[in-house]
Amino acid sequence: MNGVNKPKASPYGLPSARALQVLLRSIHIVAMALVLGGLAQGGTHETLWTPILVTILSGVLLLGLDLARGSMVISQGSGVAALFKLALLGLGNIFPAVRLPFYLAATFVASVGSHMPARWRHFSLVTGKVAEKKGKAE
Repeated sequence: MNGVNKPKASPYGLPSARALQVLLRSIHIVAMALVLGGLAQGGTHETLWTPILVTILSGVLLLGLDLARGSMVISQGSGVAALFKLALLGLGNIFPAVRLPFYLAATFVASVGSHMPARWRHFSLVTGKVAEKKGKAE
């Protein structure tokens, strides 16, 4: 066999993991947009329960996919951004009067964390180096 039709190995060890990640991320963004828009229009926790639940579930699944690649992702730039985002969301729950600004800040941090250059996104605070992928630095 020449390997032409051989599927690429997934970094998650799961078949079609990239497609699953894209689907989950898209669901997560749409659900969070509904939460933000709902809050901006005066929605309450009760009226926004469904998009809140979808946001939480899709976020947990996305984090699970990242952790399936290795727990060191938490110490990398993208993981630190995700932890900071979670802290902002937690503050929004502790201080409901200013929930929307905290959620907007969390969305900003998540966007930066997802779109910063790979050398920052995969920089490990533990090793002081960019994490390697398949023998090459990203």
